[in-house]
Amino acid sequence: MAISLRGDQEISSVPTTKSKALRINLNTDIYGTFAEIGAGQETARNFFRSGAASGTIAKAMSAYDKDFSDAIYGMEEDKRYVTQPRLQTMLRHEIDLIEDRLSRQKHPDKLFFSYANTVTTIDFARKFKGHGWVGIRFQLDPLEGYNEIVLHLRFKETDARLQQETLGILGVNLIYGAFYLNDNPKDLVKSFYDNLGNHQLEIDMINFSGPRFMYVDNRLMSLQLLKNGMTNAVMFGPDGNNLLPAQVLYKKNILALRGSFRPVTKVNMDMFEQSKKMFLNEAKVKEDKTQVIFEITLSNLSAEGKINERDFLDRAELLCSLGQNVMITSFQQYFKLVEYFSEFTKERMALAMGVYNLIQIFDEKYYRDLSGGILEAFGKLFHRDLKVYMYPYHDQESDEYINSSNLKVHPRTKELYKYFKNNGRLVDIKDFDKDSLDIFSRTVLKMIMNGEKGWEEMLPEGIAETIKQKRLFGYSRTRGKN
Repeated sequence: MAISLRGDQEISSVPTTKSKALRINLNTDIYGTFAEIGAGQETARNFFRSGAASGTIAKAMSAYDKDFSDAIYGMEEDKRYVTQPRLQTMLRHEIDLIEDRLSRQKHPDKLFFSYANTVTTIDFARKFKGHGWVGIRFQLDPLEGYNEIVLHLRFKETDARLQQETLGILGVNLIYGAFYLNDNPKDLVKSFYDNLGNHQLEIDMINFSGPRFMYVDNRLMSLQLLKNGMTNAVMFGPDGNNLLPAQVLYKKNILALRGSFRPVTKVNMDMFEQSKKMFLNEAKVKEDKTQVIFEITLSNLSAEGKINERDFLDRAELLCSLGQNVMITSFQQYFKLVEYFSEFTKERMALAMGVYNLIQIFDEKYYRDLSGGILEAFGKLFHRDLKVYMYPYHDQESDEYINSSNLKVHPRTKELYKYFKNNGRLVDIKDFDKDSLDIFSRTVLKMIMNGEKGWEEMLPEGIAETIKQKRLFGYSRTRGKN
């Protein structure tokens, strides 16, 4: 069945939850188990209700009690239940049982799967909305290895029953997508919101693995979550696998550097090194409790009108090669980024930025959508003990170094600027590398694309070699020899 996904098309073109479950049930080759913890058996219920489930569902269980769950799956090292390791333990345990209990000789064409979720719904006091992990481990050929899709969701609804129903629909969408949309992972991700809305849930992490997803770059799948409006921020680590922001940022001191990193230059790394040194010298900031984030906004990725995925991956490749965690967000305004961080930590925060970004913070036009304007934005930005580390700018015409003391902002925000500077919220990065200060990413990028010489010296150690080896940012070996 051809599936028309959401967009400009009518919502009626999206298959209903019942029709999706029924199509799975009527496929005599698909056979597996459902293991659901924390919100009933909402996904399995959809398959039972649609009819013809006896040929699909080998077993449906809800190991709700912690002791009973531990007896089945064992106890996790951290003794937590709503985690990715717990979910994957469940998925693999259930597949092992199927393989052990069913003879392949008797069922040579069966495509085995295990679906699992471990979630916590909204608490009685309504202070915690709930979140969870959902995943499927499945075959697309009896002779192939297993594929796996794992995702994390955050509930937005404020009623436990509604959250359970949302989870059930998402589960059907995941199972259906795994078997019928696996050849197009972008469409598969988009289909998670079939018969759902982004007011019901947020999906903030996803990872694909297995033989059918061998060529899927999980960083691109993260980007799809942002492009589809399923979340406001995604993160991936040096190995290219997606990370759960809440897990990485939980109770951490956070230093964030925003930039285009197109490509990452000596200036970017000098700003990183000097701001990190200053941040670690702050009271109560310990290195083992500190997370540094290289952040790129979605608007920066789409500066040329649309998102260039190759360009995105080129930037990600270099930052990952430097061993950095990278975050992509939809937060064009800094105060929204700080608000997002505040969801996960109450520890110290700092932002490192150049002169241009600091001028933007004090530009009133960026806050026209706020009823309280720039004052409301600054109340949200600096309500906690946040610091901004300012990297200077070298004015080549006057040979002057622009810092917080001689920076000129709009006359209407001049007093506001003075207030935050005099209160120690704006701190100059003084120990900077003067030899690198005149390096600009856009200049380096132009030189790379035009095959000019000399750009290698403007980049951190090893970055030029990576660009050449992997032909990033339009680098051509032929032009590079000219």
